[in-house]
Amino acid sequence: MELNRLDDLYRDAILDHRRNPRNHERLASPDITGDAINPFCGDEIHLQLTLDSESRISGVGLQGEGCSINLAAGSMLSEALEGKALNEVDALVGLIRGMMRGDAEAETMLRREGDLSNLSGVRDYPVRIKCALLPLSALTQGIDSYNADTG
Repeated sequence: MELNRLDDLYRDAILDHRRNPRNHERLASPDITGDAINPFCGDEIHLQLTLDSESRISGVGLQGEGCSINLAAGSMLSEALEGKALNEVDALVGLIRGMMRGDAEAETMLRREGDLSNLSGVRDYPVRIKCALLPLSALTQGIDSYNADTG
């Protein structure tokens, strides 16, 4: 039974994003950068965003090291961010965090955001939730720093 649950966690989308990460090239001149490290397991995420003249995300770069969940979550997030206005990112972050807490409505809404809803099985493994949320930490850290600098 436990092995079947673990198989469910590593769904095709998660494995695809792990094997073929999206937006993995480092951006040369990002407007926003964010980094997050989980000191307990060594997972890392390094994020770069470029913005267009309307403060929409026009480019995403994301590099990471660590487990499949961390890397797949980062890849999925990088796809979902493209084209979003900075003021829309908070709602996306809230939906992901809500899904990890078991909010069915948040999970349903995330289905419109690409593959992110495939991470829902992670919540059955509490120790892995931090892996899935590490890319959000890099994202929010980067945006918070950008907002503080641009006032």
